[in-house]
Amino acid sequence: MKIAISTSVIQRGKTGVAQYVFALVKAMLPYTDRHDIHLLVLEKDRPLFDFVGDRMKIVGVPEKFQPAARNVLWHQTALPAWLRSNHIDVIHVPSYRRMPWRAPCATVATIHDLAPFHVAGKYDMARMFYGRVVVRWLARRQDAIIAISGNTAQDIEKFFGIPVARLDVILNGIDHARFSPGDPARAAADAATRWKLDRPFFLYISRLEHPAKNHVRLIEAFNRFKSASGLDWLLVLGGTDWNGAEHIHAAAAASPFAKDIRFLGFIDDAILPDLYRAASAMVYPSLYEGFGFPPIEAMACGCPVLSSTRGSLGEVVGDAAATVDPENIADISAGLQRLATDTAWRTQLREAGFHNARRFDWADNAAKVLKVYERAAATRR
Repeated sequence: MKIAISTSVIQRGKTGVAQYVFALVKAMLPYTDRHDIHLLVLEKDRPLFDFVGDRMKIVGVPEKFQPAARNVLWHQTALPAWLRSNHIDVIHVPSYRRMPWRAPCATVATIHDLAPFHVAGKYDMARMFYGRVVVRWLARRQDAIIAISGNTAQDIEKFFGIPVARLDVILNGIDHARFSPGDPARAAADAATRWKLDRPFFLYISRLEHPAKNHVRLIEAFNRFKSASGLDWLLVLGGTDWNGAEHIHAAAAASPFAKDIRFLGFIDDAILPDLYRAASAMVYPSLYEGFGFPPIEAMACGCPVLSSTRGSLGEVVGDAAATVDPENIADISAGLQRLATDTAWRTQLREAGFHNARRFDWADNAAKVLKVYERAAATRR
């Protein structure tokens, strides 16, 4: 079977969709002796896929198609022509905003979330309209749709009118060879040297997006925690500036504890596991997630987690995390207070989280994705 995977939506590798694509491609490597897999990659993203070696064919996509509007246009025009000329059996587009209207082969799409229906102001008006209206019609034309959680599947049924029974719910996985408990003492020493994180710290890994990721309320909760406890804990925010990041930076600058709020920027994949190991606790108060990689990654590294349960997060963290109402600043602050002062509770969360993380494994999920490809291709034929 000739398979093509579109990767041009990975935003230089700095998003959750990027982590999904990288994990899927790595997990597909064992199947390259039976299937011909092509990766459609923006020219500047080629180095990010060096790990595939010569086991998959990298097909360059001109950089002029990197901007969002042009990238959508490429998926609707140039992509179908390339699929036809290369006799591809199935194309997998791992982003619902890039689903093709028409293709000469089977089409498989992954829908990570339907955030435009849940978070007002997440995108500008044009993208909100596209995400709420246009995508609804594109989704109905796909041969198969993968939802990364049961919650996302329910949203697809509710907002797009596609029954859950017609969807394939395949949970995300993580690389357990990378995300494991490791050596916390060495990780802590490295964090102290690299970022001067020489005190206990709460870690939030997420792009700096306002209001969806809820950083401003977290900073306000951290202010209350610091005032009430007098403890010397830090709040560490790792992630790239995104829509509305200026509001987050302003809230941190206005904090009476601004010196204890640290911005690390984007964290390279190679050092991310050690940052989780060094953290005293992971906080994830997002207002909505279609899945949420960081809480599971942190759990796998032995880091206790405090999380929202919005979107799929309740489904993902289960009873292995401390949970809070992300719109209740007092609730978040109380969670921070208990994490900082209740050592036994942190230990309990650490152990529960480690066991919960074992549920998410790409080795199993890749086989399920491949079956979706095979079924979609057979249906189209």
